[in-house]
This record gives sequence, C-alpha cells and structure tokens, in this order.
Amino acid sequence: VQLQASGGGLVQAGGSLRLSCAASRRTFSSYLMGWFRRAPGKEREFVGAINWNGANTDYADSVKGRFTISRDNAKNTVYLQMNSLKPEDTAIYYCAGVPSTGWGTNWPKLMTTYDSWGQGTQVTVSS
Repeated sequence: VQLQASGGGLVQAGGSLRLSCAASRRTFSSYLMGWFRRAPGKEREFVGAINWNGANTDYADSVKGRFTISRDNAKNTVYLQMNSLKPEDTAIYYCAGVPSTGWGTNWPKLMTTYDSWGQGTQVTVSS
C-alpha cells in the first residue's frame, strides 16, 4: 500500500495540529497503522499505533494524554491529533502500515513490524 502523510506545519507551543495519512488501497481496513517520528539528531521513534478497526490504540509515554490516533476506514485514512504541542515534539512524522488484524503489547511499537511507510511530514513547534 502507498501512504501519503500530510498536515504538518509550524505551530506555537501549546497549539494543535492534525496529521493525516491516506492509503492507496481498499484493504487498508485490515491494516495495523502506526505513527513514528524522527527529531533532529535522533533516531526514529514510536509515537502511536491503532489496530485495524480502531478498537485498540497505544502511545509512547511522551505523548500520552496529548496525542490521539483515529482512523476512518471508509476514507482509507488514519489521523494523528496532536494537542498541547511542545518544542520537543518537533520532528518529521511518518505513518506506517502492515496488513494485520492482530494486536499486541510490544510489536505494534516496532518499526520492523511495518512494511509500508509514508514520506513524512514536518512538524515544527516554536517556543
């Protein structure tokens, strides 16, 4: 599946952004979807994941309570709502997907789980 992330931009600390990730395939509805980010000078890290029907989500501790993942399978799109943004959230955000209707404690957080990646969208949070 091809993934296209969008919605990044420049926002002040405390502000909000919503990222979108559109998938090219109707079988998107059976995909596990994840969001990752790479901050300047750092490795890519897990942000959050959502299972195929939206019943299960998980987040990195650094974004819990501020970020929310959702999906609309009718639109082949997954979203990342980011509230109370901090300068340390500045990064390139990537969406990723893999055909799976499973869920687990650890493997949705691993980059190696996913076989499709979007191109990334830049989020910059100013202080």
